[in-house]
Amino acid sequence: MAQIALGELVTVTDVGQRVECQWCHAHNLPDARSCDRCGAPLDQRDRVSDAGWRQAPRLRDLTEIHFGSSTVQVDGDMVPVAELALDAADSVFFEHHAMLWKDETVPMSVMDTPGGAKRLLGDMPFVLSVAHGPGHLALSRDAAGELVVLPIEGTAAIELRGHALLVASGTMSYSFSKVPGLKTALLSGTGLYMDRFEATGEPGVIVVHGFGNVFERILAEGEIIHVEPGGFLYKDASVSIDVVSVDLATVEGDSKATQGMKAAKDMAGRGFRGLKAARALMKDGVAGAAAQVLGGGGAAVLGEALSSSRAATFMALTGPGRVGIQSMYQDRATG
Repeated sequence: MAQIALGELVTVTDVGQRVECQWCHAHNLPDARSCDRCGAPLDQRDRVSDAGWRQAPRLRDLTEIHFGSSTVQVDGDMVPVAELALDAADSVFFEHHAMLWKDETVPMSVMDTPGGAKRLLGDMPFVLSVAHGPGHLALSRDAAGELVVLPIEGTAAIELRGHALLVASGTMSYSFSKVPGLKTALLSGTGLYMDRFEATGEPGVIVVHGFGNVFERILAEGEIIHVEPGGFLYKDASVSIDVVSVDLATVEGDSKATQGMKAAKDMAGRGFRGLKAARALMKDGVAGAAAQVLGGGGAAVLGEALSSSRAATFMALTGPGRVGIQSMYQDRATG
């Protein structure tokens, strides 16, 4: 590919000899072993499951990723660490508790975050810490998992589940939102919040921590998948999100004993009175539970509980765009 400069100079960029990264599609020098933009190994095939999922690249120890004039070096397996060498022209931001150490000379400041009291309700920090170059610092999450590097260019935007961010380059803009709908209050305590990062014209990068292993799938226009809320990790801003309930019908052929066990478990989740009803149900059946525990019109109430439909709550994600999940998902009550 020829590029003609002003004057009479002609330079040739040999794009054909570059190696394309299968994870972020950046072009790299022919002798590179890992991608300069995301750290993915270049000597491994991009393997995709029958359902279209691919595992995030396993970053080799001491892999270096470049952004601006700075580098991120990833080390460790079970609880990986990202060590940054910041140039004087660059900065990064992160949740303060993610920092392991820094050079004494690295200046620190804070970034005000939008949302006010909503951030307090969502158990999110009011401010984010900012580190300025030059100097070194290191960050990690206090949990097992893996790090995924997501380069962001142009005006692209990506959304992460709350607290999934490890570090972001200072060229990224930041905002947050709550997944709308009353049902989301049941997904993770006070609701499901997402951090949004958007490129501001200059290339940027975010490093994401996922619990367990991280997998990614690219959805086509209009393609929909259901994801367990605790397993959701990130998505392109172009992917829309909704919360849906899927009825779980009684499996045909279940024995009465099996159906009774399911009903007892359902009742046990209805507080102390429900727990007593569940114990009586398993011991004396429906009539005994109604007579011994509920009394009066208890039989009708218990019958309604036994016949009520059960439902599972999912996040419905609609393409186009990328969707990332984590295999060791967070519990709804602690997410």
